[in-house]
Amino acid sequence: MSIPENLKYSEDHEWARLDGDFVYIGITDYAQGELGDVVYVDLPSTGDTFGPGDVFGSIEAVKAASDLYCPVGGEVVEVNEDLADTPETINSDPYGAGWMVKLKLADPSDLDNLLDAKGYEAHIGE
Repeated sequence: MSIPENLKYSEDHEWARLDGDFVYIGITDYAQGELGDVVYVDLPSTGDTFGPGDVFGSIEAVKAASDLYCPVGGEVVEVNEDLADTPETINSDPYGAGWMVKLKLADPSDLDNLLDAKGYEAHIGE
């Protein structure tokens, strides 16, 4: 299981990658493994805004369905439209092509409330 050092993690198994004033968000390798084969993802629209901890979408897999929680607050500036046709990308590349939304970060201090790679690893008990 992969836990990249350059990302921040929520206890709800979402990751956040800072890119200037923007943050890419997806689910962790651990989360996709627990869900199993992803068959559908429901994502927000560009322009939607969320606070930390808000539900921003849902994900369905063969084993389970789950809400997606925004690890930081901000406005959606881009949605990974490719996931509509190939949701299984979340299983094969959760930290790359499987990203879900790109937010304009509202408050950079939101990132301080997230776990680093070691903290996330401890959280999931690996």
